[in-house]
Amino acid sequence: EDHGNARRLAEGLAKLPGLAVDLSSVQTNIIILRVERGPAATDELVRGCAARKVKVHAMGPAAIRCVTHKDVDGDDIARALEALRELTSRW
Repeated sequence: EDHGNARRLAEGLAKLPGLAVDLSSVQTNIIILRVERGPAATDELVRGCAARKVKVHAMGPAAIRCVTHKDVDGDDIARALEALRELTSRW
């Protein structure tokens, strides 16, 4: 289930502006999201997600790491996608 949720999250993230996900690299429950708008945008996404109760972690100035696990369900994936969709819609 973790891997299926990760795939669903990755596919949704890949459709958002200013973000890139190598879908072929999503083999487990870890997604690395490349932020194409620079360090300020990465910080904005991490802070904005936290404010929406979605936990993601910056990996340097242009990448974010997302992890699904047993406590993450389909509703959580939908909430994460909605948070990132809202944050990137201004780009």
